[in-house]
Amino acid sequence: MSKSNRKVHLNVFLRATGHHAGAWRHPDSHPELELDIEYLAKLAQIAERGKLDSVFLADGYAGGGSKLEPFTLLSALATVTKNIGLIATVGTVYNEPFHVARQFASLDHISGGRAGWNIVTGAGSAAHNFSRDEHPEHAHRYETGEEFVEVVKQLWDSWEDDALLYDKQGGKLVDANKVHEINFKGRTYSVKGPLNIPRPPQGYPVLVQAGSSELGKELAAKTAEVIFTAQQTFDAGREFYSDVKSRLARYGRTADELVILPGLAPIVADTEAEARDIEEELHSYVDTKRALENLSERFTVNLNDYDLDDLVPLDKAKPSEAFNGIRSRQEVIIDAARRESFTIRQLLYRSNGGHGHITFTGSVLQTADLIEKWFNNQAADGFNVLPQLFPTGLETFVDKVIPELQNRGLFRTEYEGTTLRESLGLQRRANVRHQLSS
Repeated sequence: MSKSNRKVHLNVFLRATGHHAGAWRHPDSHPELELDIEYLAKLAQIAERGKLDSVFLADGYAGGGSKLEPFTLLSALATVTKNIGLIATVGTVYNEPFHVARQFASLDHISGGRAGWNIVTGAGSAAHNFSRDEHPEHAHRYETGEEFVEVVKQLWDSWEDDALLYDKQGGKLVDANKVHEINFKGRTYSVKGPLNIPRPPQGYPVLVQAGSSELGKELAAKTAEVIFTAQQTFDAGREFYSDVKSRLARYGRTADELVILPGLAPIVADTEAEARDIEEELHSYVDTKRALENLSERFTVNLNDYDLDDLVPLDKAKPSEAFNGIRSRQEVIIDAARRESFTIRQLLYRSNGGHGHITFTGSVLQTADLIEKWFNNQAADGFNVLPQLFPTGLETFVDKVIPELQNRGLFRTEYEGTTLRESLGLQRRANVRHQLSS
Protein backbone atom coordinates (compact mmCIF):
# COMPACT_ATOMS: atom_id res chain seq x y z
CA MET A 1 0.00 0.00 0.00
CA SER A 2 1.42 3.40 -0.96
CA LYS A 3 1.98 5.96 1.77
CA SER A 4 -0.76 8.20 0.31
CA ASN A 5 -3.30 5.38 0.58
CA ARG A 6 -2.42 4.36 4.13
CA LYS A 7 -5.20 4.52 6.67
CA VAL A 8 -5.04 4.43 10.45
CA HIS A 9 -5.93 1.06 11.96
CA LEU A 10 -7.89 1.09 15.22
CA ASN A 11 -8.70 -1.73 17.61
CA VAL A 12 -10.68 -1.20 20.80
CA PHE A 13 -9.75 -3.13 23.93
CA LEU A 14 -13.14 -4.01 25.43
CA ARG A 15 -13.66 -3.72 29.15
CA ALA A 16 -17.04 -3.39 30.84
CA THR A 17 -16.32 -0.24 32.89
CA GLY A 18 -13.11 1.22 31.45
CA HIS A 19 -9.33 1.04 31.64
CA HIS A 20 -8.88 3.59 34.40
CA ALA A 21 -8.42 2.05 37.84
CA GLY A 22 -11.25 4.22 39.17
CA ALA A 23 -13.65 3.71 36.26
CA TRP A 24 -15.83 1.09 37.94
CA ARG A 25 -16.81 3.62 40.64
CA HIS A 26 -17.73 6.38 38.17
CA PRO A 27 -21.48 7.21 37.92
CA ASP A 28 -21.44 6.59 34.15
CA SER A 29 -20.01 3.05 34.37
CA HIS A 30 -21.93 -0.19 34.81
CA PRO A 31 -19.89 -2.81 36.69
CA GLU A 32 -23.10 -4.76 37.32
CA LEU A 33 -23.33 -5.40 33.54
CA GLU A 34 -19.91 -6.96 33.01
CA LEU A 35 -21.54 -10.38 32.42
CA ASP A 36 -24.53 -8.99 30.52
CA ILE A 37 -24.37 -10.04 26.86
CA GLU A 38 -26.73 -7.30 25.70
CA TYR A 39 -24.51 -4.62 27.21
CA LEU A 40 -21.32 -6.17 25.81
CA ALA A 41 -22.99 -6.53 22.41
CA LYS A 42 -23.85 -2.83 22.54
CA LEU A 43 -20.18 -1.97 23.07
CA ALA A 44 -19.15 -4.07 20.06
CA GLN A 45 -21.87 -2.48 17.96
CA ILE A 46 -20.70 1.03 18.94
CA ALA A 47 -17.18 0.11 17.79
CA GLU A 48 -18.55 -1.28 14.53
CA ARG A 49 -20.58 1.90 14.00
CA GLY A 50 -17.24 3.71 14.05
CA LYS A 51 -15.81 1.32 11.40
CA LEU A 52 -13.05 0.19 13.77
CA ASP A 53 -10.97 -2.74 12.61
CA SER A 54 -11.58 -4.95 15.61
CA VAL A 55 -12.50 -5.47 19.24
CA PHE A 56 -10.15 -7.27 21.58
CA LEU A 57 -10.61 -9.29 24.75
CA ALA A 58 -7.73 -9.96 27.13
CA ASP A 59 -7.74 -13.14 29.17
CA GLY A 60 -5.86 -15.03 31.83
CA TYR A 61 -6.23 -18.09 34.01
CA ALA A 62 -5.63 -16.76 37.51
CA GLY A 63 -6.64 -13.91 39.79
CA GLY A 64 -9.95 -12.40 40.68
CA GLY A 65 -12.49 -10.66 38.50
CA SER A 66 -15.56 -11.92 36.72
CA LYS A 67 -15.14 -11.65 32.97
CA LEU A 68 -16.58 -14.06 30.44
CA GLU A 69 -14.45 -16.62 28.65
CA PRO A 70 -13.43 -15.01 25.33
CA PHE A 71 -14.38 -17.71 22.79
CA THR A 72 -17.87 -17.94 24.23
CA LEU A 73 -18.28 -14.16 24.30
CA LEU A 74 -16.82 -13.48 20.86
CA SER A 75 -18.95 -16.20 19.29
CA ALA A 76 -21.99 -14.43 20.72
CA LEU A 77 -20.74 -11.05 19.48
CA ALA A 78 -20.19 -12.52 16.01
CA THR A 79 -23.93 -13.03 15.66
CA VAL A 80 -24.79 -9.36 16.35
CA THR A 81 -22.03 -7.74 14.27
CA LYS A 82 -21.16 -7.97 10.60
CA ASN A 83 -17.75 -6.49 9.82
CA ILE A 84 -15.73 -5.84 12.94
CA GLY A 85 -12.87 -8.18 13.79
CA LEU A 86 -12.95 -10.33 16.95
CA ILE A 87 -9.59 -10.82 18.69
CA ALA A 88 -8.99 -12.94 21.79
CA THR A 89 -5.95 -13.49 23.96
CA VAL A 90 -5.11 -17.17 24.35
CA GLY A 91 -1.90 -18.18 26.08
CA THR A 92 0.33 -21.03 24.97
CA VAL A 93 1.48 -22.21 28.41
CA TYR A 94 -1.80 -23.57 29.78
CA ASN A 95 -3.36 -24.86 26.55
CA GLU A 96 -2.83 -27.49 23.89
CA PRO A 97 -2.28 -26.57 20.21
CA PHE A 98 -5.11 -28.80 18.97
CA HIS A 99 -7.68 -27.12 21.21
CA VAL A 100 -6.59 -23.62 20.21
CA ALA A 101 -6.48 -24.45 16.50
CA ARG A 102 -9.98 -25.88 16.66
CA GLN A 103 -11.41 -23.00 18.72
CA PHE A 104 -10.04 -20.28 16.45
CA ALA A 105 -11.06 -22.15 13.30
CA SER A 106 -14.56 -22.40 14.77
CA LEU A 107 -14.68 -18.68 15.60
CA ASP A 108 -13.43 -17.80 12.13
CA HIS A 109 -16.19 -19.90 10.54
CA ILE A 110 -18.88 -18.54 12.89
CA SER A 111 -17.86 -14.93 12.19
CA GLY A 112 -17.28 -15.31 8.44
CA GLY A 113 -13.56 -14.65 8.67
CA ARG A 114 -13.22 -12.09 11.45
CA ALA A 115 -11.16 -13.94 14.07
CA GLY A 116 -7.77 -12.92 15.44
CA TRP A 117 -5.50 -14.64 17.95
CA ASN A 118 -3.50 -12.52 20.40
CA ILE A 119 -0.65 -14.90 21.16
CA VAL A 120 0.84 -14.65 24.63
CA THR A 121 3.20 -17.06 26.32
CA GLY A 122 1.67 -16.55 29.74
CA ALA A 123 2.65 -13.37 31.55
CA GLY A 124 1.15 -14.40 34.88
CA SER A 125 1.48 -17.72 36.63
CA ALA A 126 -1.56 -19.96 36.76
CA ALA A 127 0.43 -23.09 37.57
CA HIS A 128 -1.66 -23.77 40.67
CA ASN A 129 -4.79 -24.03 38.51
CA PHE A 130 -3.28 -26.53 36.10
CA SER A 131 -1.69 -29.16 38.34
CA ARG A 132 1.78 -27.67 37.89
CA ASP A 133 4.42 -26.78 40.44
CA GLU A 134 5.68 -23.55 38.87
CA HIS A 135 5.31 -21.11 35.99
CA PRO A 136 7.83 -21.73 33.15
CA GLU A 137 10.79 -19.37 32.88
CA HIS A 138 10.62 -16.50 30.34
CA ALA A 139 12.98 -17.89 27.67
CA HIS A 140 11.44 -21.36 27.89
CA ARG A 141 7.94 -19.89 27.41
CA TYR A 142 9.02 -18.24 24.17
CA GLU A 143 10.77 -21.36 22.90
CA THR A 144 7.74 -23.58 23.49
CA GLY A 145 5.37 -20.82 22.41
CA GLU A 146 6.98 -20.61 18.99
CA GLU A 147 6.59 -24.37 18.57
CA PHE A 148 2.97 -24.15 19.77
CA VAL A 149 2.11 -21.59 17.07
CA GLU A 150 3.78 -23.71 14.40
CA VAL A 151 1.65 -26.72 15.37
CA VAL A 152 -1.52 -24.61 15.24
CA LYS A 153 -0.69 -23.29 11.77
CA GLN A 154 0.03 -26.79 10.49
CA LEU A 155 -3.30 -27.98 11.88
CA TRP A 156 -5.12 -25.15 10.07
CA ASP A 157 -3.31 -26.25 6.92
CA SER A 158 -4.21 -29.92 7.40
CA TRP A 159 -7.34 -29.29 5.33
CA GLU A 160 -6.88 -28.05 1.78
CA ASP A 161 -9.20 -25.21 0.84
CA ASP A 162 -11.29 -27.32 -1.54
CA ALA A 163 -11.44 -30.48 0.57
CA LEU A 164 -15.21 -30.20 1.13
CA LEU A 165 -17.13 -31.49 -1.89
CA TYR A 166 -20.78 -31.81 -0.81
CA ASP A 167 -21.24 -34.11 -3.83
CA LYS A 168 -24.70 -35.58 -3.27
CA GLN A 169 -24.86 -37.46 -6.56
CA GLY A 170 -21.42 -38.98 -6.13
CA GLY A 171 -22.00 -39.61 -2.44
CA LYS A 172 -18.82 -37.83 -1.46
CA LEU A 173 -18.89 -35.22 1.29
CA VAL A 174 -15.13 -34.75 1.72
CA ASP A 175 -12.16 -35.47 -0.54
CA ALA A 176 -10.12 -37.58 1.87
CA ASN A 177 -7.02 -37.03 -0.27
CA LYS A 178 -7.14 -33.35 0.69
CA VAL A 179 -7.24 -33.83 4.47
CA HIS A 180 -3.81 -34.64 5.87
CA GLU A 181 -2.11 -35.80 9.02
CA ILE A 182 0.61 -33.37 10.08
CA ASN A 183 2.67 -35.81 12.17
CA PHE A 184 4.40 -33.00 14.00
CA LYS A 185 7.18 -34.01 16.39
CA GLY A 186 9.01 -31.25 18.21
CA ARG A 187 10.82 -30.72 21.49
CA THR A 188 7.56 -30.14 23.38
CA TYR A 189 4.65 -31.21 21.18
CA SER A 190 3.82 -34.35 19.24
CA VAL A 191 0.61 -33.99 17.22
CA LYS A 192 -0.71 -36.33 14.56
CA GLY A 193 -3.67 -34.38 13.18
CA PRO A 194 -5.56 -33.61 11.05
CA LEU A 195 -7.80 -30.95 12.59
CA ASN A 196 -11.46 -32.00 12.81
CA ILE A 197 -12.81 -28.80 11.26
CA PRO A 198 -12.12 -27.40 7.77
CA ARG A 199 -9.57 -24.68 7.12
CA PRO A 200 -10.56 -21.22 8.46
CA PRO A 201 -12.10 -18.74 5.95
CA GLN A 202 -9.07 -16.43 6.34
CA GLY A 203 -6.63 -19.31 5.91
CA TYR A 204 -5.28 -18.38 9.31
CA PRO A 205 -7.09 -16.10 11.76
CA VAL A 206 -5.02 -12.91 12.07
CA LEU A 207 -1.98 -13.55 14.28
CA VAL A 208 -1.50 -10.87 16.92
CA GLN A 209 1.40 -10.70 19.35
CA ALA A 210 1.70 -8.56 22.46
CA GLY A 211 5.28 -8.95 23.68
CA SER A 212 7.80 -6.13 23.33
CA SER A 213 10.84 -7.78 24.91
CA GLU A 214 13.78 -8.72 22.70
CA LEU A 215 12.41 -12.26 22.35
CA GLY A 216 8.94 -10.84 21.76
CA LYS A 217 10.08 -8.50 19.00
CA GLU A 218 11.90 -11.28 17.19
CA LEU A 219 8.91 -13.62 17.45
CA ALA A 220 6.66 -10.84 16.17
CA ALA A 221 8.92 -10.17 13.19
CA LYS A 222 8.87 -13.86 12.33
CA THR A 223 5.24 -14.72 13.04
CA ALA A 224 2.91 -11.84 13.93
CA GLU A 225 0.70 -9.78 11.63
CA VAL A 226 -0.35 -7.26 14.29
CA ILE A 227 1.55 -6.14 17.41
CA PHE A 228 -0.21 -4.75 20.45
CA THR A 229 2.60 -2.85 22.12
CA ALA A 230 3.18 -0.29 24.87
CA GLN A 231 5.36 2.73 24.14
CA GLN A 232 4.46 5.79 26.21
CA THR A 233 6.43 8.45 24.35
CA PHE A 234 6.60 9.45 20.70
CA ASP A 235 10.38 8.92 20.50
CA ALA A 236 10.09 5.47 22.08
CA GLY A 237 7.33 4.66 19.61
CA ARG A 238 9.49 5.61 16.64
CA GLU A 239 12.42 3.57 17.95
CA PHE A 240 10.26 0.48 18.47
CA TYR A 241 8.54 0.88 15.08
CA SER A 242 11.84 1.18 13.23
CA ASP A 243 13.41 -1.70 15.15
CA VAL A 244 10.63 -4.22 14.55
CA LYS A 245 9.98 -3.25 10.92
CA SER A 246 13.71 -3.59 10.17
CA ARG A 247 13.64 -7.22 11.33
CA LEU A 248 11.01 -8.32 8.83
CA ALA A 249 13.28 -8.63 5.77
CA ARG A 250 15.28 -11.50 7.22
CA TYR A 251 12.07 -13.52 7.34
CA GLY A 252 11.14 -12.60 3.77
CA ARG A 253 8.46 -10.15 4.86
CA THR A 254 7.65 -6.56 3.94
CA ALA A 255 6.72 -3.66 6.21
CA ASP A 256 3.07 -3.83 5.11
CA GLU A 257 2.75 -7.36 6.47
CA LEU A 258 2.98 -6.23 10.10
CA VAL A 259 0.62 -3.68 11.69
CA ILE A 260 2.03 -1.99 14.81
CA LEU A 261 -0.61 -0.72 17.27
CA PRO A 262 0.60 0.93 20.48
CA GLY A 263 -1.95 1.16 23.28
CA LEU A 264 -3.66 4.55 23.64
CA ALA A 265 -5.82 5.20 26.71
CA PRO A 266 -7.68 8.45 25.99
CA ILE A 267 -10.02 10.67 27.95
CA VAL A 268 -11.71 12.82 25.31
CA ALA A 269 -14.23 15.67 25.51
CA ASP A 270 -15.16 18.67 23.39
CA THR A 271 -12.62 20.78 25.26
CA GLU A 272 -9.45 19.96 27.13
CA ALA A 273 -10.91 21.48 30.31
CA GLU A 274 -13.89 19.11 30.19
CA ALA A 275 -11.56 16.15 29.64
CA ARG A 276 -9.42 17.22 32.60
CA ASP A 277 -12.51 17.31 34.80
CA ILE A 278 -13.30 13.71 33.85
CA GLU A 279 -9.70 12.73 34.55
CA GLU A 280 -9.68 14.34 37.99
CA GLU A 281 -12.94 12.64 38.88
CA LEU A 282 -11.58 9.25 37.84
CA HIS A 283 -8.41 9.76 39.89
CA SER A 284 -10.54 10.62 42.92
CA TYR A 285 -12.01 7.12 42.90
CA VAL A 286 -8.61 5.41 43.22
CA ASP A 287 -7.20 4.27 46.56
CA THR A 288 -3.84 6.07 46.30
CA LYS A 289 -2.11 4.12 49.06
CA ARG A 290 -3.03 0.76 47.54
CA ALA A 291 -2.15 1.93 44.02
CA LEU A 292 1.29 3.04 45.19
CA GLU A 293 1.80 -0.33 46.89
CA ASN A 294 1.10 -2.02 43.57
CA LEU A 295 3.50 0.32 41.77
CA SER A 296 6.13 -0.39 44.41
CA GLU A 297 6.40 -3.97 43.12
CA ARG A 298 8.47 -2.43 40.32
CA PHE A 299 10.92 -0.90 42.82
CA THR A 300 13.07 -2.02 45.72
CA VAL A 301 11.41 0.61 47.94
CA ASN A 302 7.87 1.46 49.01
CA LEU A 303 6.73 4.55 47.10
CA ASN A 304 4.34 5.38 49.95
CA ASP A 305 7.43 6.47 51.89
CA TYR A 306 7.99 9.32 49.43
CA ASP A 307 6.13 12.56 48.78
CA LEU A 308 3.86 12.36 45.72
CA ASP A 309 5.70 15.28 44.14
CA ASP A 310 9.15 13.72 44.56
CA LEU A 311 10.83 12.53 41.38
CA VAL A 312 10.47 8.80 40.71
CA PRO A 313 13.46 7.04 42.37
CA LEU A 314 14.73 5.49 39.16
CA ASP A 315 17.85 4.17 40.90
CA LYS A 316 15.52 1.96 42.97
CA ALA A 317 13.71 0.44 39.96
CA LYS A 318 14.02 -3.32 39.58
CA PRO A 319 15.67 -4.58 36.37
CA SER A 320 13.34 -6.18 33.86
CA GLU A 321 15.17 -9.48 34.34
CA ALA A 322 13.70 -9.60 37.84
CA PHE A 323 10.26 -10.22 36.35
CA ASN A 324 9.00 -13.55 35.06
CA GLY A 325 5.89 -11.78 33.76
CA ILE A 326 5.69 -8.97 31.21
CA ARG A 327 9.31 -7.90 31.25
CA SER A 328 8.92 -5.36 28.48
CA ARG A 329 6.21 -3.50 30.43
CA GLN A 330 8.72 -2.79 33.22
CA GLU A 331 11.12 -1.37 30.64
CA VAL A 332 8.40 0.79 29.07
CA ILE A 333 7.21 2.26 32.37
CA ILE A 334 10.69 3.05 33.70
CA ASP A 335 11.83 4.37 30.31
CA ALA A 336 8.89 6.80 30.16
CA ALA A 337 9.56 7.99 33.72
CA ARG A 338 13.20 8.61 32.81
CA ARG A 339 12.48 10.38 29.50
CA GLU A 340 9.84 12.67 30.98
CA SER A 341 11.32 13.14 34.49
CA PHE A 342 8.14 11.94 36.15
CA THR A 343 7.17 12.70 39.70
CA ILE A 344 5.62 9.84 41.65
CA ARG A 345 2.23 11.51 41.21
CA GLN A 346 2.67 11.59 37.42
CA LEU A 347 3.74 7.93 37.40
CA LEU A 348 0.74 7.04 39.56
CA TYR A 349 -1.69 8.86 37.27
CA ARG A 350 -0.15 7.23 34.20
CA SER A 351 -0.52 3.85 35.87
CA ASN A 352 -4.11 4.58 36.93
CA GLY A 353 -5.13 5.35 33.40
CA GLY A 354 -3.57 2.93 30.98
CA HIS A 355 -1.78 -0.17 32.37
CA GLY A 356 1.53 1.19 31.06
CA HIS A 357 0.16 2.45 27.73
CA ILE A 358 -0.05 6.03 26.44
CA THR A 359 -2.49 8.02 28.51
CA PHE A 360 -3.89 11.15 26.91
CA THR A 361 -6.42 13.68 28.13
CA GLY A 362 -7.63 16.36 25.76
CA SER A 363 -10.10 17.65 23.21
CA VAL A 364 -11.31 15.83 20.11
CA LEU A 365 -8.93 17.84 17.93
CA GLN A 366 -5.97 17.23 20.25
CA THR A 367 -6.67 13.48 20.23
CA ALA A 368 -6.81 13.43 16.43
CA ASP A 369 -3.56 15.45 16.32
CA LEU A 370 -1.79 12.84 18.47
CA ILE A 371 -3.01 9.97 16.29
CA GLU A 372 -1.99 11.82 13.12
CA LYS A 373 1.47 12.66 14.49
CA TRP A 374 2.31 9.07 15.43
CA PHE A 375 0.81 7.68 12.23
CA ASN A 376 2.52 10.08 9.81
CA ASN A 377 5.93 9.87 11.46
CA GLN A 378 6.52 6.10 11.55
CA ALA A 379 5.71 5.64 15.22
CA ALA A 380 2.53 3.58 14.67
CA ASP A 381 0.22 2.11 12.03
CA GLY A 382 -2.69 2.96 14.30
CA PHE A 383 -3.65 2.30 17.90
CA ASN A 384 -5.07 -0.23 20.29
CA VAL A 385 -7.59 2.10 21.95
CA LEU A 386 -8.26 1.66 25.68
CA PRO A 387 -11.02 4.12 26.64
CA GLN A 388 -10.58 4.95 30.30
CA LEU A 389 -14.35 4.98 30.83
CA PHE A 390 -17.03 2.76 29.23
CA PRO A 391 -19.45 3.23 27.62
CA THR A 392 -19.19 7.04 27.38
CA GLY A 393 -15.49 7.14 26.50
CA LEU A 394 -16.00 4.71 23.63
CA GLU A 395 -19.05 6.64 22.39
CA THR A 396 -17.13 9.93 22.39
CA PHE A 397 -14.22 8.37 20.51
CA VAL A 398 -16.50 6.81 17.89
CA ASP A 399 -18.90 9.73 17.46
CA LYS A 400 -16.37 12.58 17.57
CA VAL A 401 -12.75 11.45 17.07
CA ILE A 402 -13.51 9.06 14.20
CA PRO A 403 -15.33 11.73 12.11
CA GLU A 404 -12.38 14.08 12.64
CA LEU A 405 -9.95 11.41 11.43
CA GLN A 406 -12.22 10.77 8.44
CA ASN A 407 -12.29 14.49 7.64
CA ARG A 408 -8.49 14.42 7.56
CA GLY A 409 -8.50 11.44 5.19
CA LEU A 410 -6.83 9.25 7.80
CA PHE A 411 -9.57 6.70 8.46
CA ARG A 412 -11.99 4.64 6.40
CA THR A 413 -15.59 5.68 5.83
CA GLU A 414 -16.66 2.12 4.95
CA TYR A 415 -15.20 -1.31 5.57
CA GLU A 416 -12.97 -2.60 2.76
CA GLY A 417 -14.47 -6.08 2.92
CA THR A 418 -16.01 -8.58 5.29
CA THR A 419 -12.93 -10.19 6.88
CA LEU A 420 -10.49 -8.88 9.45
CA ARG A 421 -7.65 -9.43 7.01
CA GLU A 422 -9.35 -7.18 4.46
CA SER A 423 -9.80 -4.46 7.08
CA LEU A 424 -6.12 -4.65 8.04
CA GLY A 425 -4.86 -4.78 4.45
CA LEU A 426 -3.45 -8.28 4.96
CA GLN A 427 -3.51 -11.07 2.40
CA ARG A 428 -5.42 -14.29 2.99
CA ARG A 429 -2.89 -16.85 4.18
CA ALA A 430 -2.08 -19.52 1.64
CA ASN A 431 -1.86 -23.16 2.68
CA VAL A 432 1.91 -23.57 3.01
CA ARG A 433 1.75 -27.36 3.29
CA HIS A 434 -0.52 -27.84 0.31
CA GLN A 435 -0.25 -24.91 -2.10
CA LEU A 436 -3.38 -24.41 -4.17
CA SER A 437 -4.36 -22.15 -7.02
CA SER A 438 -7.41 -20.88 -5.10
